[in-house]
Amino acid sequence: MEKLPAIEIQPAKGRLGILTPGMGAVATTFIAGVIAIRKGLGKPIGSLTQMGTIRIGKRTEKKFPLIKEFVPLANLEDIFFGGWDIFEDDAYQSALKSGVLEKTLLDQIRPELEAIKPWPAVFDKRYVKKLDGSYVKQARTKWDYAQMVMEDIARFKEEHRLDRLVMIWCGSTEVYLKQQDVHESLEAFEKGLKENHPGIAPSMIYAYAAIKMGIPYANGAPNLTVDIPAMVELARETRTPIAGKDFKTGQTLMKTIIAPGLKARLLGLHGWFSTNILGNRDGEVLDDPESFKTKEESKLSVLEYILQPDLYPDLYKNFYHKVRINYYPPRGDNKEGWDNIDIFGWLGYSMQIKIDFLCRDSILAAPIVLDLALFLDLAKRADFSGIQEWLSFYFKSPMHLPELYPEHDLFIQLMKLKNTLRFMRGEEQITHLGADYYDFYK
Repeated sequence: MEKLPAIEIQPAKGRLGILTPGMGAVATTFIAGVIAIRKGLGKPIGSLTQMGTIRIGKRTEKKFPLIKEFVPLANLEDIFFGGWDIFEDDAYQSALKSGVLEKTLLDQIRPELEAIKPWPAVFDKRYVKKLDGSYVKQARTKWDYAQMVMEDIARFKEEHRLDRLVMIWCGSTEVYLKQQDVHESLEAFEKGLKENHPGIAPSMIYAYAAIKMGIPYANGAPNLTVDIPAMVELARETRTPIAGKDFKTGQTLMKTIIAPGLKARLLGLHGWFSTNILGNRDGEVLDDPESFKTKEESKLSVLEYILQPDLYPDLYKNFYHKVRINYYPPRGDNKEGWDNIDIFGWLGYSMQIKIDFLCRDSILAAPIVLDLALFLDLAKRADFSGIQEWLSFYFKSPMHLPELYPEHDLFIQLMKLKNTLRFMRGEEQITHLGADYYDFYK
């Protein structure tokens, strides 16, 4: 197979600003981690952009460059951080309160963290009922809020002499919203902003501001935010990459690893019961039934799409899937996910799988934030716009075109991501067929 022409990608010269609406546990773990890595105090474990390799050509050629050497990604030294929060704490104070990273590590990078101070947030308690914040913007309309966010961005870019920007939502899960008429077109959405339409949540205001300015946007929560026709229309108009939604970290990560294995072996599923305990701000927010509904919808969709019960009715029709999240303050950010999986095999005989995943939510999420920021910046420089389905690898509910179903299988997602990188560089796609290695082919 001949190589394709490489995509013209603008070089990653200059400074990249990474904006995070929400500067709590996830954002500060990400920020502190990047600063610590730059100072040689740790390694970017879990980051595909920093530690991952990509195979080029045939296995016999033994070419496995690092991804960051294969495609032109921004250098960690050139990254600057900014964001918004409902609390005034700087990044050092917020990281301390989050309790994810040890104080001994944070103290070694304290001056850098203290210099990162959030801007007042766009916040409305009706959309996140369990939180109260005093460090918030005041405006008459949602349109005015969007203008204020854009002013923050412009000021940040000018102060730090930034060349490019990316925005990654690291805020809380909002209450469950269904798509409405106000979301159906850019015209309707902008009218809704001016009329304070209740179907427009704060996260949508941030997304609108970013995409309007041509800034790539990724949604790290299960909120209805950028996955609406109005945002897709705006992204196409401004030639802006968008991606989402909901970072794939703990329990759902396990599901997208195990479920493809069950399906590959054609083992049946009677039921999958999942429950979590966690005590960080995310856990407190999800203690509200309306916010939990948003998260539940994101978590429940995974198995249906991977197992395809319509294609395999004998194995997966009518399996029972239950998800629970329990707020337990003593656990902090150290979430624990329990799974009981009732499966069956040859002649219908029953078996069980038990999983107890004692994970650290923000530790798993931080490298996702980094990878998304760098890959979205790459996509922008490659003039990719609209939905970036090749980044599905990072999300519980990947965005996709209306006529497609989402791909949830982690291994197919990774193949799609790496093949997209190969496509960018004009390299041959890898299918793993390997027919030219077989005796019959010769």
